[in-house]
Amino acid sequence: MVCSIVGLGLMGGSFGLAMRDYFEKIIGIDHNENHCKEAINLGLVDEIGDLKSIEISDVVILAIPVKGIIKILNDISKLNIKSNLTIIDFGSTKKSIIDSCPKNIRKNLVASHPMAGTEYSGPSAAIADLYTNKVMVVCNIEESGKEQRKVAIDIFNKLKMHIKYMDANEHDRHAAFISHMPHIVSFSIANAVLKQEDKEHIVALAAGGFRDMSRLAKSNPHMWRDIFSENKKNLLDSIEAFKSELKKAKEMIENDKWDELEEWMKMGNNLHKIM
Repeated sequence: MVCSIVGLGLMGGSFGLAMRDYFEKIIGIDHNENHCKEAINLGLVDEIGDLKSIEISDVVILAIPVKGIIKILNDISKLNIKSNLTIIDFGSTKKSIIDSCPKNIRKNLVASHPMAGTEYSGPSAAIADLYTNKVMVVCNIEESGKEQRKVAIDIFNKLKMHIKYMDANEHDRHAAFISHMPHIVSFSIANAVLKQEDKEHIVALAAGGFRDMSRLAKSNPHMWRDIFSENKKNLLDSIEAFKSELKKAKEMIENDKWDELEEWMKMGNNLHKIM
């Protein structure tokens, strides 16, 4: 099988590394020429192609931001693709992608979201085991073609991922709470500290807790701007929920309700009992 990977950053590059032995040929497609050169030098793909490469492909991986995925699905719908082509998108929100997918290629699309990643980006960030033992969420699977489902599931199994099926609306709400809101919080912590503390004290006092909480603030702002935009309503809901809990903590501290604060923290401990 021939696979084309659109987007040669962390997600696409890691997929290429992990699947070198699965496909006969892996073609990389990326508008960034430096990414293309890096991907070849790092052995992430066999060659660099363009949109027309999709016409000879059996599998296409869309590892680019959501807006880019929507655009390229429209472009693919106008190509002379194989009837059994499997398109797997790695978009971080699903409803807008599914709703925007042209009808003539809807059966080709398997709308997926790998719950994997790091705070780093670009081809040099790619790691072969990025997807190992991580969850792959597949949305509205009943709308994908039977053959496309089989191919996608075989690929996810090859990656050693745990497959979870979900409705797109349900996915986007959960993603806001579990992924998107924590990024907003991390950026908020980073900005709050930068506005209050000088660099010398940050370096001297920043220990494990601060590093853990601020790690996500190293993420690509341009990419996350698009993610936040696509999932705006759910993100706002998650921010309000977080604000409510932060307000409770602030009020307990202001009123010296230390026993109540301790019980509140114990409740938070329960999260890691189910993770």
